[in-house]
Amino acid sequence: MADATLIAERRPERGKRPAGRIRREGLVPAVVYGLGADNVSVTVSQRELIHILSGGSGMNTLITLNIDGTEELAIARELQRHPVKGNVIHVDFVRVRADQTIQAEIPVHLVGEAEGAVRGGVLEQLVHTLTVEAKPSDFPPSIEHDVSALEIGGQVYVRDLTVPPGVTVLQEGDDLVAQISAPRVAEVAEGAEGEAAEGVPAEGGAAPAEAPSAE
Repeated sequence: MADATLIAERRPERGKRPAGRIRREGLVPAVVYGLGADNVSVTVSQRELIHILSGGSGMNTLITLNIDGTEELAIARELQRHPVKGNVIHVDFVRVRADQTIQAEIPVHLVGEAEGAVRGGVLEQLVHTLTVEAKPSDFPPSIEHDVSALEIGGQVYVRDLTVPPGVTVLQEGDDLVAQISAPRVAEVAEGAEGEAAEGVPAEGGAAPAEAPSAE
């Protein structure tokens, strides 16, 4: 049922000093919680954790945590990274049940080359993740939407996205996901033409008088 298995060892010591030693050993301090059970402090291999979360399902990967021989189904949440080094310094694991729905954020990917972009428009994506609810095994790695036919001025809303069976979208259908804006160069050109037209005399009219000389 799970996408991956991760060995987790109980962590009796807490605090900054023990956590620093744990990280130097290539391990990540973590907490397992949820489903009404007690919180459990553990450590996991940073290398194995990154390998698992780098897969197609990302943070929604269903993980079997093996804690001292006991298996618990979980999903990684609240991944903390070092602000400079970028390595993982802490992670929370939320216990889940295969037969119960949970909420998650799914990436939204726009695919195809929009017709409006080919004509000089600018493709803007305003929603990058979609809030959905589903059973852990039903979460798709991402939601894709083909924008090939999108013209300048065209828009894509949450209601236009297609999700797999068993997945419920929790965001408003009127939320704007993407749009093709008119090219800014054209807007600037139109503005320049309007300004130039104001200084051109009407046909048959007299040219504007020159300002008197300062001499």
